[in-house]
Amino acid sequence: MKKKWKGGIDFSIYIVSNADMTIERISKGKIGEDAAAAFLAKEGYKIVERNFSCPLGEIDIIALDKGVLVFVEVKTRSSNKFGLPEEAVNRRKQHQMTKAAQFYISRKKLFNSPARFDVVAVILSGEKIDVRVIRNAFEIG
Repeated sequence: MKKKWKGGIDFSIYIVSNADMTIERISKGKIGEDAAAAFLAKEGYKIVERNFSCPLGEIDIIALDKGVLVFVEVKTRSSNKFGLPEEAVNRRKQHQMTKAAQFYISRKKLFNSPARFDVVAVILSGEKIDVRVIRNAFEIG
């Protein structure tokens, strides 16, 4: 299902800590994450936290979906020229997300909560934003 996301985004505050990260790339990532969060909310997810960071890694969105704790990675691209966005969530990224999710579960004492990993693929094409959710994209391994 494709939905066009409309909303205002404030680009006024950006801190660039990595010389390779351009303002354009950061802006694209922010637009993608905002579109993903809005789409998930419309699909019934309750957004619990965004941009969770710990010593073991980072998780873009943490949400609840019908009582299931969902750890979401958002991948944004301007085209499929170099592959689908979700293809960028490789084993290394999955491992990093798993460790960060375990840290979050431990810190919040959510040991008995069912959990899963979703990936949200966002394609920005001019004024059009396509969002796809891949539920249960991978398992802890």
